[in-house]
Amino acid sequence: MPALPQEKLDKLVDRWEAVQAELNAGPDPQSYAKLNREFAELDPLVSSIQQLRGAERELAELRELSADTEMRELAQEEMAALRERIAVLGEELQILLLPKDAADDRSAIIEIRAGTGGDEAALFAADLFRMYQRYADLHGWKTEIISLSENDLGGYKEITASFSGRGVFARLKYESGVHRVQRVPETEAGGRIHTSAATVAVLPEAEDVDVEIRPEDIRIDTMRASGAGGQHVNRTDSAVRIVHIPTGITVVSAEKSQHQNRKLAMMVLRSRIYEQEASKLADERAEARKSQVGSGDRSQRIRTYNFPQGRVSDHRINLTLHKLGEVIAGDGLDEIISALITNRQAEQLAALHDEANA
Repeated sequence: MPALPQEKLDKLVDRWEAVQAELNAGPDPQSYAKLNREFAELDPLVSSIQQLRGAERELAELRELSADTEMRELAQEEMAALRERIAVLGEELQILLLPKDAADDRSAIIEIRAGTGGDEAALFAADLFRMYQRYADLHGWKTEIISLSENDLGGYKEITASFSGRGVFARLKYESGVHRVQRVPETEAGGRIHTSAATVAVLPEAEDVDVEIRPEDIRIDTMRASGAGGQHVNRTDSAVRIVHIPTGITVVSAEKSQHQNRKLAMMVLRSRIYEQEASKLADERAEARKSQVGSGDRSQRIRTYNFPQGRVSDHRINLTLHKLGEVIAGDGLDEIISALITNRQAEQLAALHDEANA
């Protein structure tokens, strides 16, 4: 394990103490919210630093104790156990210090589109959305549909929704890509297994301060909602379409009142522009998105859901679980996402080790 940067650790502890002092001084509400967020980020780091340094002090004391002939054997036994604990604490701290995506703490916009497979692909897209909706419920996140296009069978040709909560993007960003399903479709009378697909795109939700959208750069149209069938047909006469003229990005929201549709469409537009600008300005992030598992390359087939065999396979980390029912219900999705995060952290740690040994 590469040596931990002690000067950086000292600065983190100093900042943690300073933020605590500012919070105790009773700042104004806006400053309090900002300081509270910073404290929440620093607190687990400083706790880990304090545990590690406490263990290192204890080890130093035991070394002194081992100089005593009568205490040497007992001290050496305790030292061995303490060295193992220090190694574990050091690894945990290394993970906490790894660079994070600046958008990790944000809410997210999810766009799901039916791919190859016709009606069956649309039904699968609906299954995926329900999986994420259930997953959001389990994490206490709020879900709101922005736009939805159904087929006659209740499948989703495409759906856009916001998932609001702290750290949503950090977990759901691994879902971007092509999801493939293998099963006997409801539309198949002969019982043959079909392969269909749906694409998932996960964008960090942008804030007003992230993207400047000038009024003269957008065109807003209101129109009557329409669909192929089902409960969403003509549900509202106030669908809103916003076109961002400089980029050509078009967003439609048709699920709420005209005022709400405009607000939701602007939220999606900001997020798409933010993501586009971030990719242009940060070539290293674009490169990371190719190497980072599930970071957003929607042309990549990332996962297969095989119903006849009851298994789900994530191709990025060669993980197969025979828990398809739990995963598609949302309850078992955390096991896959946690494995993807662990894999990414291992890659980052390996890169640090290589740098330290170079």
